[in-house]
Amino acid sequence: MSHDLRTPLHHIGGFLGLLRENAAGKLDRDGEHFMDAIGTAARRMETLIDDLLAFSRMGRTEMRQVELDLGALVADVVRELEPEARDRVVHWRIGELPVATGDRAMLRVVLGNLIANALKFTGKRAKAEIEVGCLSGDGRETVVFVRDNGAGFDMAYAGRLFGVFQRLHRTDEFEGTGIGLANVRRVVARHGGRTWAEGKVDGGATFYFSLPGPAAGQAPAAEPQRPER
Repeated sequence: MSHDLRTPLHHIGGFLGLLRENAAGKLDRDGEHFMDAIGTAARRMETLIDDLLAFSRMGRTEMRQVELDLGALVADVVRELEPEARDRVVHWRIGELPVATGDRAMLRVVLGNLIANALKFTGKRAKAEIEVGCLSGDGRETVVFVRDNGAGFDMAYAGRLFGVFQRLHRTDEFEGTGIGLANVRRVVARHGGRTWAEGKVDGGATFYFSLPGPAAGQAPAAEPQRPER
C-alpha cells in the first residue's frame, strides 16, 4: 500500500517540476502560488505515508529488551535537535534519569517525539523552557516526563492527544502529521506502560510515560516543582 500511494505522488512531483520549467516567467503571482501549494501538499502527503508506515512497524517490530541509560538517550535526542534550536533561546533542564529496561530504538522514538514536540510548541516563546525528568514513585514503575512552557492545550481534549491524525493545533500554527504521539502511546503500551498529559492553553504542557518495574542504577529524582504558568 505504501508503494502504491507513493507512485502517484512521484508523478505529481515530476510533472510539477516539468510545469515549472515550461511555464517559467509565464505565470502570474497566483499561478506561482498554486504550484507551490501543489508541491507542499504532495510533500505533506509523502510525510503522512512515511509516518503511517513507521506507526505500522512499531506494532510489529520485534522488541529487544535491554538495560539502557535513559539519560544517554535524552542527551542523544537533544544533540540531534541542536540545528532546530539554533538561533533560539532554549533553556534545557535535564534531570537525573535512571537506567531502565526496554527496547533502545523504540524508547528513543518515544523520547525523540516528546522532546521534538516540546521544542516545536515553544517556537513562539522568546525563551523556551524544556525540562526532562523522572518522578519519584512507589517502585512499581518508572515515570519520565517532558515539560515545556509552550502553547499547551485544553485539557477537555486531552483524550484526543494520542490518537492517529488527532491534532489540537492547526497546521499553519505548528507543523505535524498527528501520528507522533500515537507512536509514543503504541511503543509505551508494548512495554506495558502508560501515557498521559497535562496542559493549559498558552500555559505549557507536560507529557508522561511509564515503564513497568523500578529503575535501576540510581534512584529517580524527586518530582520537581512545577513552574508557575
